[in-house]
Amino acid sequence: MKQPWKRGFAASLALLSLAAGLSGCSSGLVNNVNTGEINPNTEQTEFDIMGGISALSSGYENNEVLNTLQENVGIKINWETMSDSLAEQVNIRITGGQYPDAFMGVGFSNYDLARYGDDGTFLDLTPYLTEDIMPNLCAILEEHMEIRAAITQEDGKIYGLPSGEQMTTAGIGADLDQAYSIYTIPQFSMINKAWLDELGLPVPTTLDELHDTLKAFQENDMSHTYYGNAAGSTIPMSTGFDQWCWGQNIFYSGFGFTNWPNDVCNDLHLKSDGTVEFVCVSDAYRDCMDYFHTWFREGLMDVEMFSQSDSQLMAKCQQGYVGVSTWWYIDELMGDYAGDYVFLPPLSGPKGTRYEDVCQITIRPGSPITSGQLCITGKCQSPINLLKFFDQWYDGETVMQLHYGPIGVYFTGQDENGMWMSITDEEAKDRYGKSTGELRNQYETYGPKLILAEYYRDVFYMEPNAVNRLTWLAEDWMPYVKDTSVYPVDCTFTSMEMETLDWHKPDFETAVREQEGLWLKNGGKDGGAITDEEWEAYKEFLTNKCGMDDLLQVYQAAYDRYTGTED
Repeated sequence: MKQPWKRGFAASLALLSLAAGLSGCSSGLVNNVNTGEINPNTEQTEFDIMGGISALSSGYENNEVLNTLQENVGIKINWETMSDSLAEQVNIRITGGQYPDAFMGVGFSNYDLARYGDDGTFLDLTPYLTEDIMPNLCAILEEHMEIRAAITQEDGKIYGLPSGEQMTTAGIGADLDQAYSIYTIPQFSMINKAWLDELGLPVPTTLDELHDTLKAFQENDMSHTYYGNAAGSTIPMSTGFDQWCWGQNIFYSGFGFTNWPNDVCNDLHLKSDGTVEFVCVSDAYRDCMDYFHTWFREGLMDVEMFSQSDSQLMAKCQQGYVGVSTWWYIDELMGDYAGDYVFLPPLSGPKGTRYEDVCQITIRPGSPITSGQLCITGKCQSPINLLKFFDQWYDGETVMQLHYGPIGVYFTGQDENGMWMSITDEEAKDRYGKSTGELRNQYETYGPKLILAEYYRDVFYMEPNAVNRLTWLAEDWMPYVKDTSVYPVDCTFTSMEMETLDWHKPDFETAVREQEGLWLKNGGKDGGAITDEEWEAYKEFLTNKCGMDDLLQVYQAAYDRYTGTED
């Protein structure tokens, strides 16, 4: 599920996963080796670029913003773009030594960047990051040292230009150094307030209160009695299982954690002292599994939560079957019934336990800064000319047009504060016969787009849905976050560390997820609490068979390098 306001950027970032499967080796060095020196040749003015494009795009050849940028620096680009089979085609070109001058919008992984940088397939851009060649990007890197750190490989070289979107609460007035990403808390829980009022019940504030409320929804068959649906159609609570914005994880906050699916490693948690751990082997996690198994056994959690898709969940909610669920926001999930729902705040733990006064949300990393969206190859004769073209992308007004659409088309004018305002749906349909989303899809360009948090404060406005969600995040959810430590999604890893992650991470995440599902559904031995024997065997399996200790060592070393605290 992708929200309308972030669909375009998510689509371009989705290409990151394509490059993970790239394999093969290059046919050796091409024209330039990475000696640390600038190639001064500026004779080449026509360049071949290969990469990704939205299936709904009208093409880069006719993109007026791209054409203007080419004219500004006196070059011409021949575009070879595709929306399907991109990874396969890129792999064929690299393996066969048939290089374009640059790959754009592919999303190479750090592992790919290091490998193709080592053999000279990708050019080291570090010598070219000067104020003469790339003044816009240099200014950003000087102001944002964390961005330079995120794109610098272990060998100290940079093989791709930075990309990322910093959509944060700075866009609604927070200080930049205190702002939080829109992805910080992905799941907002919600409850049917109309059913509560009908039963004379308050909005729950603890897990035990929610348990009793769900029992009341079930016993009174509220979907049937309130909405007139078929008898027995009530589903007290339905979510996905370990899903990004529609999972059950927000309810674990009553045990002091929320093990969000994330872009680093599931269940990995950075503590406030700078050390990493896996919450899936904590005593709190064990207690949490025992507690929620009783909910599942009593039929309060949807039996289909482990297998249903987001569209299936949405269908249940929009037919009035579900009392409690989670999603990015209420309106999209609940449809015509949205007015009957309110946000359900994070809940404290079970009464009579050490979690009785606990309500702790562990936050999630924001959108990553990556460097795999634009890589210049060794074939390029005049990288200076090409980099001057791409340096223009690091201007705020330029990147907003590459992301959404041109001034005069998508952006209609500036207000009294100099902020660019976007076209409304009604205006877009009247002028172009398209919605704002369709208009954006026509013009959006994949590639090294870096949308800084301050752009949403100083250059152009966020879309209304993003403003609403960030407002809810700041006002309704962040007060429950007691520790804002979060593992940075843009940590870089050495080639040996990448091999360790490739070897162990899939098995580790799969083992934890499968066991969590089994404990929620079946409980421990004979359907009861998890026994000490089971718990120790589980931890031993993760350590000896899934490389848990090796993974922790890798993530700790990468974090220490990132923060400059390594020995």
